[in-house]
Amino acid sequence: MKTRIGIVGCGTIGIQIAKAIETRLKDKAVLSAICDVDQLKIDNFLSKIKSRPDICSLIDLIKKSDFVVEAASAGISADVAKKALTAEKDALIMSVGGLLKGASLMTLAKKAKSRLYIPSGALAGLDGLKSASIGKIDKVTLTTKKSPKVLTGAPYLEKNNIDILSIKKETVIFEGTPKEAVKGFPKNINVAATLSLICGVGANSVRPLHIRIIAVPGLKTNIHEVEVEGEFGRLVTKTENLPSPDNPKTSFLAALSAIATLEGALNNIKIGT
Repeated sequence: MKTRIGIVGCGTIGIQIAKAIETRLKDKAVLSAICDVDQLKIDNFLSKIKSRPDICSLIDLIKKSDFVVEAASAGISADVAKKALTAEKDALIMSVGGLLKGASLMTLAKKAKSRLYIPSGALAGLDGLKSASIGKIDKVTLTTKKSPKVLTGAPYLEKNNIDILSIKKETVIFEGTPKEAVKGFPKNINVAATLSLICGVGANSVRPLHIRIIAVPGLKTNIHEVEVEGEFGRLVTKTENLPSPDNPKTSFLAALSAIATLEGALNNIKIGT
């Protein structure tokens, strides 16, 4: 019997996952239901796929699915995860920033009969960081570099009256904690939330994760550099991601990581994180 998958969010990543279900994952899964508050996105979603899933509310989508995929926004990702886990349905969360709102969800995930999946997104090297977090970590720094055009519309820029498009040279526009980064750049920095959750896996104390966001005019890729220091030694990774063809604010690797994580879950295979 094929696994019924429901997708919450009919944007770029949701469409890419749906296409993968119809092709790469067709022997294991079927798209059962979709959910979005934007009818135009729903219409566009359906025009890009062959399946005809049910269009329904979140509650009904969970009932009609064995596995729930969130690809909507940080504003609802925690609610999607909570409702899915409570209903004993597995859930994959793309908008990881929404999971930083409190510890109760992580506690629920640990006790739930179902599983919560968090893809590596646009990052590499998370398996090493997860291993290192078992011991003492002294320093974790994430430096993200993106084109000013990709960062337009971020709440942090509007709040601080930063004219991002007027920047003519490489400029640090933000430094702070993961929660501050996710709040200020909800569509650009889910990787900060992913790192934060992994750093919290270990029992030993971890110094605050430091986030830097740098605007680089003319940059064609989204760059994430992670530096970790601890009793294990030193780990440095750099990922240069091409933006998704349909959404420059999202790295294409983020969608691929969701598909890979979903495929691993369907095949009951877990490698690294």
